[in-house]
Amino acid sequence: MPRASLLVIDDEPNILTTVKRALELEGFAVEVAGSAAAGLTKLAEHDIDLVLLDVMMPGETGLEVLPRLRAAHPDVSVVMMSGNATIETAVQATRLGAKDFIEKPLSGDKLLLTVQNILELARLSREHERLRAKARAEFAMVGRSAAMRAIFDKVGKTAPSQGRVLITGENGTGKELVARAIHDHSRRADGPFIKLNCAAIPAELIESELFGHEKGAFTGAVQQRRGKFELADGGTLFLDEVGDMNPSAQAKVLRVLQEGELERVGGSETLKVDVRVIAATNKDLQAEIAAGRFREDLYYRLAVVPIELPPLRGRREDIPALVEHFLGQVCADNDRKAKRVAAGAMTLLMQHDWPGNVRELKNVVERLVILTGDAEVISESDVADALPRVKPVKGGFARGTPFKDLVAAAERDIILAALEANDHHVSNTARELQLERSHLYKKMRALGIDHRADEAD
Repeated sequence: MPRASLLVIDDEPNILTTVKRALELEGFAVEVAGSAAAGLTKLAEHDIDLVLLDVMMPGETGLEVLPRLRAAHPDVSVVMMSGNATIETAVQATRLGAKDFIEKPLSGDKLLLTVQNILELARLSREHERLRAKARAEFAMVGRSAAMRAIFDKVGKTAPSQGRVLITGENGTGKELVARAIHDHSRRADGPFIKLNCAAIPAELIESELFGHEKGAFTGAVQQRRGKFELADGGTLFLDEVGDMNPSAQAKVLRVLQEGELERVGGSETLKVDVRVIAATNKDLQAEIAAGRFREDLYYRLAVVPIELPPLRGRREDIPALVEHFLGQVCADNDRKAKRVAAGAMTLLMQHDWPGNVRELKNVVERLVILTGDAEVISESDVADALPRVKPVKGGFARGTPFKDLVAAAERDIILAALEANDHHVSNTARELQLERSHLYKKMRALGIDHRADEAD
């Protein structure tokens, strides 16, 4: 692990020498500077993790240089030092971006503890940002089809409101991703995002999960427990598979939506909650209502804004973008070099019906990354092995293949042949096919033809 690099800026040579020696004995790499100007020069020349900056120096003081230092090096932590410390000075330094303030004469133990704590805080902050970035990538919504653009538009309009949302669609279409996107772009984004899969909780326990329970409310209730509604107070509660909720729980959820209040199981205290509910289901709730299994009044409370997600087979033009997205994630998670998908392999992926939708596609991409080892290109045969039911469709009739897929395959063969004949020059290919270049690019994207990949081949 590389040593942390520190910079000490102070006009007293004895302090520079003492602090440098003390910190180097603890394993730190230490640079020193006798003035604010010299310190800024050192920062420009060296990769510094933390600066120890004196407040009172001739010329430009520490408080005067601190804003410039933070603006030029926002990732560098700063600890102020002063022999004339006052509360006002400490408050001013903190407002200007200093992480801590220590008094002179410096105590060796106090100095070391402060430096270690600030460096650990910076490490945790970087790790937090890394995990947030990873979470954003993991829950990103990917697609440029007309269907997905309509979803993005509805999410953008719905998120800032307080309206409840009912998301419908087949399993694996990304209902939770939509719910998270609505939460992340709402006024509740800083609040909690709590989720509950109603189908995964036994009917006799779902009320306890939703509303919490008091100690002794039932056998096994050995202590008080808050429910999902309480945990989501000030944020968003995502009720997945809401169509599987039992009638008793439905009635109590309806009350919370109407009144904004609840009682824990076994309790009598009325609790107020401020929760935005987003629900999702793969069931036809109108049919469930007709069959008497779902409350009609609850349906209308939940479905203020209905959003229906299309199956992946209904937006095949999004498959190349999704594959690239998952490839980047899976390669990074498995410490594999970046891979790309050959044009023929992408065609096979686009021809598959994907009954498991986006979730199935992600699993297949992960399988391909693992099984292709160190190969840089995922080939057509790799995909055929991973999806044995999928057979290459060439121009012409193929039993069991929908007409639109046959037409797409024929168009793809024509475009690939024209690109080959024109040395992969798109403008010349468009001219020969008597198409606008923008229209040809659009066709190529829709058919999964990666022109850059063809050029590399």
